Amino acid sequence: MDKMTIVIPVTVKSKVTEDLKTKIVADMKRQVQAAELDFEQFQFDARKSLNEHANANPMALEGMRERIEYEKNQRGHALQELKDKLERANNLEIGSEIGHGTLERSVEITIGSDLEALMGAEIVVEDGKVIAFRA
Repeated sequence: MDKMTIVIPVTVKSKVTEDLKTKIVADMKRQVQAAELDFEQFQFDARKSLNEHANANPMALEGMRERIEYEKNQRGHALQELKDKLERANNLEIGSEIGHGTLERSVEITIGSDLEALMGAEIVVEDGKVIAFRA
């Protein structure tokens, strides 16, 4: 066998434009708002559940409190991570490039092919249109 066809990843990068930045920031704001509402609803439900079980076995109540606190911390960390992403989105520089995903391509290789050179392929997109290929 002198040649082989393989599938390799291709990184897709987007050039940051005003439109892209606006879309990313708006999407992140929606995600933060949804997470904040979810967090508030969780806290309300948790308080309600603790009040309903106030007369329960103290050991069971303590276990419930621990589970609620654990979940509260998990949700709080997730919310903070979204807020951090929103901050990074607000700080994106116009003209910079950001990762936008990965595609695959089929490549025919032969004995002696430079696999390293093939693996670094990128597609650069601006406002949905391909503007460059990089190897």
